[in-house]
Amino acid sequence: MSSGAEPTGSATDDAARRPFAWTFTTPLYVGSSLNPINSSIIATALVPIATDLHVSVGATAVLVSSLYLASAVAQPTAGKLAEVLGARRIFLCGIVLVLLGGVVGGLGRNLAVLTVARVLIGLGTSAAFPCAMVLIRRRAEQADMDSPPGGVLGGVAIAGMATAAVGPPIGGLLVGAAGWRWAFLINIPVTLIALAMAIRWLPKDRPLDRADSGFRRVASRIDLPGIIGFAASMTALVIFLMGLPHVGWAALAVFVLTAVPTIVWELRKTTPFFDFRGLAANGALTRTYLRQALTLLGVYTVMFGVTQWMEAAHGMSTLKAGLLLLPMGAVSALLSRPLASRNLVRGPLIASAVTMLLGSAGIMLLTSHSPAIAIVLVSLVFGITTATTTVGNQTALYLAAPADQIGTASGLFRTFGYLGTITSSVIGSIVFRDGASDHGLHSLGLVLIAAGVAVLLLTVLDRHLMGGNTSRPTDDTPNTAGITTKENTA
Repeated sequence: MSSGAEPTGSATDDAARRPFAWTFTTPLYVGSSLNPINSSIIATALVPIATDLHVSVGATAVLVSSLYLASAVAQPTAGKLAEVLGARRIFLCGIVLVLLGGVVGGLGRNLAVLTVARVLIGLGTSAAFPCAMVLIRRRAEQADMDSPPGGVLGGVAIAGMATAAVGPPIGGLLVGAAGWRWAFLINIPVTLIALAMAIRWLPKDRPLDRADSGFRRVASRIDLPGIIGFAASMTALVIFLMGLPHVGWAALAVFVLTAVPTIVWELRKTTPFFDFRGLAANGALTRTYLRQALTLLGVYTVMFGVTQWMEAAHGMSTLKAGLLLLPMGAVSALLSRPLASRNLVRGPLIASAVTMLLGSAGIMLLTSHSPAIAIVLVSLVFGITTATTTVGNQTALYLAAPADQIGTASGLFRTFGYLGTITSSVIGSIVFRDGASDHGLHSLGLVLIAAGVAVLLLTVLDRHLMGGNTSRPTDDTPNTAGITTKENTA
C-alpha cells in the first residue's frame, strides 16, 4: 500500500504537531458535502426542467435515479482506488468530474445530456467520503492518536449527511431566482474552490512506482473483475428496486447472472474487492452497514415522502415544504460535532433508534389538517435521528474496518446508505401510488416503525457496542477486523 501513503519528512512532522488543522479538514468537508447536496438539490428543479425541455415530470425522475445509481456503484470503487493509487489523487479526480458535470448540465439542451451530467456528478462526488476517511485514518496513525479523531469525524458527518437537508431550500432559492440550470452550475464555483484548497493543503501521495503503475498491475491490485462484477450486479439491483412495485424480471435476471459469478470470483481471490469472508467474520461492520441502511430509509422517507405529502395534501409550495424541513438539518448539524467529539457509539445509536420510533409515531398522527408546527416538530425529531445515526455509525465504521481497507469499507458504508435511500423512494411510490394521501402517509409511518424496531435490536443486542467509549485500534489483540477497541477488551 506504499503508493497511497503520505510522504515522510516535514509533512509528517507537521502532521504530528497539528494533525487536523483546518487547512487539512476544510477541503475534506467541502468535498464530502457535494454528494448529499447534489442528491437533494435537484428536487426543486424537476418541474421547471420538464417544462423547459417539453418532457413529462415523470421522465425527469431519471435525473434523481442516475445519481443514486452512479453513487451506489462508485463509492466503494473510489475507496479501493484511494487505497491503491493514493487518496489525494482520487479526491482531485473526483472534484474534476463534478466540475465537468456542472458545466455539462449547465449547458445541456436535452434530458439525455442532463442525465450524463448527473452521472458525472454522482461519480465525482462519490470519491470524497472514502478518500477523506483514508486520509483521516492515515493522519491519525501518523500522529499516534489514542482514540478516533471524533471532532473531525463529526465534521465529516455534518458535511456528509446534515447538509442533505439544506439541499431543497437552497435549490428552491436558486431555481426560483436564476432558473433550473443553476442546480448544475452551482457546482462550478464550489468545485473550483474545493480544487484549489485540495491542491494547496492536502498532503501529497507518494509517487507511484513504475512497476506498480502499469494497467495490468493496477487492475490486479484493485481487483478490476470484481469491481466490474459488483458494478453490473449493483446496477441491476438498483434498477430492479427503482422499478417496484412493477417487477422488472429482466433486471432481476441480470442481477442474478452477474452476482453469482462475482461472488464465486471474490471468494477465490486472495485480496478481493468485496471481501465476503471478511464481512461475514466481521459482524460489527456488517451490523453497522445494516443500521445505516435502515435508518437512512427513515430519514429520506421524511425528506422526500413527507415533502411530497406536504405539497399534495397540504398544498404547500416546494420552497415552503423545503423550508419546513430546514430545522431538521440545523438540529443534525448542531448535534453532530459535540456528539462525535466524545467518541461515543452505543449511546448515539440507541438514541437514533428511539427517536426514529418517536418520529415515526409522530408521522402516524399527522393529517392534512395538522398545523405546520406539528410537521416541524416531527422533522426535528428526525434531525436528532440523523445526527446520532451518522455519528454513531461513522465512528463504529472507523473502528470496525481494517486500517488498510478503510477506503473500500467507507465506500460500502455509503452504498448501503444509498440502498436505504432508494428503498425509501420505492416504498413512497408504492404507498402514494393513488396520490399522496393521509392514508399513504400513515402507511409510511408503519413501515418506519418496523425499521426503527430493527435498528433498535441491531444496537441493543450488539455485544461489540457494550463498552461505550472507543479507543484507537492497536495491534495487541486483534479481533476479526484486525483491530482492538474497548468494546472488545472490556
